[in-house]
Amino acid sequence: MSINILGIAGSLRAESHSKSILHTLKERTWDGAVLEIFDLEGIPLYNADHDGDQKPGQVPSFKEAISRSDGLVLVSPEYNYGTSGVLKNALDWASRPAYKSVLKGKPVVIITSSPATTGGVRAQDQVRQTLIACLSELVPHPEVAIPTVHQKLTDGRLSDEKSLELAVGIVDALIQWVKGKN
Repeated sequence: MSINILGIAGSLRAESHSKSILHTLKERTWDGAVLEIFDLEGIPLYNADHDGDQKPGQVPSFKEAISRSDGLVLVSPEYNYGTSGVLKNALDWASRPAYKSVLKGKPVVIITSSPATTGGVRAQDQVRQTLIACLSELVPHPEVAIPTVHQKLTDGRLSDEKSLELAVGIVDALIQWVKGKN
């Protein structure tokens, strides 16, 4: 049985640090799992007026990708002491309908990064609170926050051994969590 993990980067920039981390993880071989990436480009701003049967843009594809996945890896930058509006907006779309969303019960891990020395820990807390409100299942694991991320990338990939070890460790924890549920 193959485990399907969905990676979501909270940034739209083509060469974002979050996307670089996810692409590095996607290139790895995982024990019985495959990591796919969903790009949030095309997810419009949440508007309840458009949250009916015909959802706009890439929202239906996004929700379907989450639904098909066995677990999520969210990689968020930290912008002004918080998570990106892009990621929060996408989670708002995915959280509908309340108490019955594709996020309910979905195992999730969070990785944050920042050029600052804090590594995005403030964004981590905001993403965690949003996921709790969505009734997602946060996989127990120490937080992974990658400080001075711009110095830890080479050719668009996470190259710092310690940071990579931490990122791989949390994805492994997600995979083991999902295996334990099945």
